[in-house]
Amino acid sequence: MATDPLTLVRWVEVHRLAVAGRQAAIARDTGARVCQVWLRTSRFAAVEAMATATLTLGPDASALYHRGWARSATGQPRPALKDFHRALTMYQQSGDHGNEAATLNNIGHVHGRLGDWRRALGFYDRALPIWREVGDRTGEATTLTNIGLVYSGLGDRRRALGFYDRALPILREVGDRAGEAATLTNIGLVYSGLGDRRRALGFYDQALLIRREVGDRAGEAATLSNIGLVYSGLGDWRRALGFYDQALPIVREVGDRAGEAATLNNIGGVHDRFGDRRRALGFYDQALLIRREVGDRAGEAATLNNLGLVYSGLGDRQRALDFYHQALPIAREVGDRAGEAATLNNIGHVYDTLGDRRRALGFYDQALPILREVGDRAAEAVTLNNIGSVHVGLGDRRRALGFYDHALLIRREVGDRVGEAVTRHNIAMVHRAEGDLDLAIQELEHVVDLDRQVDRPDLDADTAVLEQLRRQRAEDHGSEPPGGS
Repeated sequence: MATDPLTLVRWVEVHRLAVAGRQAAIARDTGARVCQVWLRTSRFAAVEAMATATLTLGPDASALYHRGWARSATGQPRPALKDFHRALTMYQQSGDHGNEAATLNNIGHVHGRLGDWRRALGFYDRALPIWREVGDRTGEATTLTNIGLVYSGLGDRRRALGFYDRALPILREVGDRAGEAATLTNIGLVYSGLGDRRRALGFYDQALLIRREVGDRAGEAATLSNIGLVYSGLGDWRRALGFYDQALPIVREVGDRAGEAATLNNIGGVHDRFGDRRRALGFYDQALLIRREVGDRAGEAATLNNLGLVYSGLGDRQRALDFYHQALPIAREVGDRAGEAATLNNIGHVYDTLGDRRRALGFYDQALPILREVGDRAAEAVTLNNIGSVHVGLGDRRRALGFYDHALLIRREVGDRVGEAVTRHNIAMVHRAEGDLDLAIQELEHVVDLDRQVDRPDLDADTAVLEQLRRQRAEDHGSEPPGGS
């Protein structure tokens, strides 16, 4: 229900006077009304300030809940969790089951943002039957969507789609346009992760229209960033940058510091891809500053990792290791097991490029059980692929093929066609090194087909290698190579 702007201004003034006059009941009532409106329009900094003012009059579940939401949205996960847990206790004590479920849902969301997917799932599983018990269809759909996010984070994208497909018709039935946009965005994320970027764009475009329609500025910025990530994946860096440049002023406007840091991080990634690593460092440095300012430790570790990647690309591997070794204890501190594994992988890669393959294997071997523990199948395949590459460097091609085959099986299982192309290319190169051109060509034909399916930027290079091997085989057999690919 829309609120008249003049009415909202009056409520804000009434709240100010009530706080000044120590009129707790009036302050809590008007504060809750205003915060609900402001949260819908992403005025997170204003919500935090108003809820904090209300709490000067004593504990209040609604003010704690609203402040927790605002803090979570602006990259303050630990303070947000503290607020939500205090609100949860109060809602449970008063028998307010609807708000109990909402708070459980938000606690799960914060743990998900910290990469603690299993813990997040536990809170969502507690919220879902309560929503059904109180008959709140919107809440039920929101939690189904969040469970989908957990499975997406765990690399089980097909299962994630199942939950999104259950949530979407409920959201449309109840007319929750903002929730519908969020779920469409999440579906787009799944298809992007599966390598079907064109289909992802279709879902993002639907979400963007709705978010603009309902005035969800923070959601609009997030969707613009997601579209930018798709174009990054397609190698269209200029177009990606255009979407990030649209998102950045919006996240600054709504006070979403965490979103601002994420967008700066993405812009840094584009400049890194352009080969302008010095400029990339500038954006990563800005992102790092904000993430430290708002206490986003998981985000801080991610940016430290990106800084390490830049220095690795610049050939300054020792400095890269310094950043990775800063990121690793943070990931462990916040319980970001997936982030810990990613950092271990990055350290392993540095040692591999330094020719210290045994040490590289040690880090990959630390990452692998963590990824299996958290159930991130896609990242497990990346690590298996890396281990295979180390064995190639050690001259043990047969062992390398075993790891590549294992990685390929997982990548096909989770539908990661981009990753499948990478691993098939690696397998082809092993067969080529062993002189088995038939098997090498067979794998490269799959690679080129996959490149076409997902608009992979490696298509031309892979096609050239395929044609070269076909010519070589033809020369070996004393015949002309067949045309086409």
